[in-house]
Amino acid sequence: MAMHFLLLLLFAVSIVAADEEPFIGVNIGTDLSDMPHPTQVVALLKAQQIRHIRLYNADQAMLTALSKSGIQVVISVPNEELLAIGQSNSTASNWVTRNVLAYYPSTNITSICVGSEVLTTLPNAAKLLVNALNYIHSALVASKLDSKIKVSTPLPSTIILDSFPPSQAFFNTSMNQVLIPMLDFLQSTQSYLMLNVYPYYDYMDSNGAIPLENALFKPIPPNKESIDSNTLLHYSNVFDAVVDAAYFAMSYLNFTNIPVVVTETGWPSKGNANEPDATLDNANAYNSNLIKHVLNKTGTPKHPGISVSTYIYELYNEDTKPGPLSEKNWGLFDSNGVPVYVLQLTGSGAVLANDTSKETYCIAKDGADPKMLQAGIDWACGPGKVDCSPLLQGKPCYDPDNVVAHANYAFDSYYHQMGKSSESCDFKGMATISTSDPSHGSCIFSRSFGRNGIFSNAPAPSPNSSDSCACELGVRSFIVVIGVLIWGVVLL
Repeated sequence: MAMHFLLLLLFAVSIVAADEEPFIGVNIGTDLSDMPHPTQVVALLKAQQIRHIRLYNADQAMLTALSKSGIQVVISVPNEELLAIGQSNSTASNWVTRNVLAYYPSTNITSICVGSEVLTTLPNAAKLLVNALNYIHSALVASKLDSKIKVSTPLPSTIILDSFPPSQAFFNTSMNQVLIPMLDFLQSTQSYLMLNVYPYYDYMDSNGAIPLENALFKPIPPNKESIDSNTLLHYSNVFDAVVDAAYFAMSYLNFTNIPVVVTETGWPSKGNANEPDATLDNANAYNSNLIKHVLNKTGTPKHPGISVSTYIYELYNEDTKPGPLSEKNWGLFDSNGVPVYVLQLTGSGAVLANDTSKETYCIAKDGADPKMLQAGIDWACGPGKVDCSPLLQGKPCYDPDNVVAHANYAFDSYYHQMGKSSESCDFKGMATISTSDPSHGSCIFSRSFGRNGIFSNAPAPSPNSSDSCACELGVRSFIVVIGVLIWGVVLL
C-alpha cells in the first residue's frame, strides 16, 4: 500500500497554483431577523478590508451596492433553480444575462457556484449538475467572459471517505458517475474544486480521536502530530488533512492539476448544552489561526507554500436559521456590525483586523463656516443616506443642539458608512479626520460599529428619496435646499 501511494506521488504532476495571492473571504448569509441594508453590508466589508465575498444567490440589491467597490464577488445559482438550468441551455443563458451581464464588470463577479452540496442535499438533481455547469459556462463563453469568471460547485468534505491518512482518501464511489465528469469539466475550464471544510464537525464526530488543539490550528509538539504512514507527511491540524485528502482523492481518479478553494469553514461561538466546545474563545482561536495560516502561505503538507484561499462561514450571526443554537452563531459580527469577538491577527495584515479600539473619526474642522456645516449635515442626512434619527430631539445625539456637534455625528457616520475612505471626510474642506473620539454621554460614535446609526440596520433611503431627518433637526438655516444641491454636486 505504501509503495503504491509513493509511486502515485512520483507520477502526479504539480498542482496548479492560483493566479493570485491567497486570500481570506467571507460568506454572507441573510437569515437575520434584521438584515442590514446592502449599502451597510458593503460599508462593513470596506471598513474590515474584506475584498472577497461569496453570496448564496445573485441578489440584485447586493450586486448593485457592490458596484465599483472592487470587492471580488462569488455569486450562486440556488439549489432550487438547479433543475431548470440543468435541463435548459436557454434558461442558463437567461440566468447569466440577468445576474452577470447586468452587473459585470462594474460589480467584480469572479466565480459562479452552481448549487451547493448538491450531491448530498439534492441527490435526485445530481445527474443534472454537470449539465448545469456546462450550460452556465457556455453562456459565459458566448459573452466572452469564460476567462474572467470561473464556474464550479461547492462539495461537502463528507463525500471524501477514509480521509485519514490523507493518502488513502477517495471519493464516495457511488457518486463517481457525477464526480468524474464534474472533475473533467473543472480541469478543462481551468476552474477549481470548491470544498466546504468543517473541522468543528470532524472534531465533534471523532469521539475524542481528534484533539481539540488539532481542530483549532493550535501549536502542538512534533510528537503529537499525526503522521501519514504512506507518505510520512506530518499533520498538525484537521484543515490541512482534509484539504490534502481532497487532493489525494482527485489524484486517485487521475486528476492532479485542479486547485482547491475552501468555500466554507468556521467555528460557532455559542451552542447548546451538548456542544460544549462551541465557545467564543474557540471560535476566535479557529478563525484567527485560520487567517494567519492562509495569509502566511504555509500551504499544506502535500503542497507546502501553496495556500488554499478560503471563505469564512460567515459574516453575520444568522438568528433566524433553523437548527441547534450553534447554527445561529457562526458569524464574525452581529447584525449591527459589532464584532462577536476580536480576532487575534497580529502580523497578518489588515483584513478582518476587527479590533475597533484604534479608531479614526471624521469631525468638523475648527472655525468651519456654520452655514457650510449645516449644508453638509443636510446632504449627509439626505442624499448621503446617513441615519440621522439619533439627532432628533429627545434622542441620544440631539444635545448639544448646535451645528458643530450635529455635523460631527453626520460627517462621522457618512465616513464610516463609506468604509473610512479619506475622500469621504472632506465635505468641501469643512471636515477632517481625527483620532479623538467625539462620543459624549449616551451618544456613542463609531467605535461600537453599529450604535446610533453607524452600520445600523435601518434601510437606507434611495438616492431619489426626500425622506431625511434633516427637516426635524434643532439647528436650521435658510440654505438647506441650496446646501443639498451643492453637496450633491461635490460629493456624488
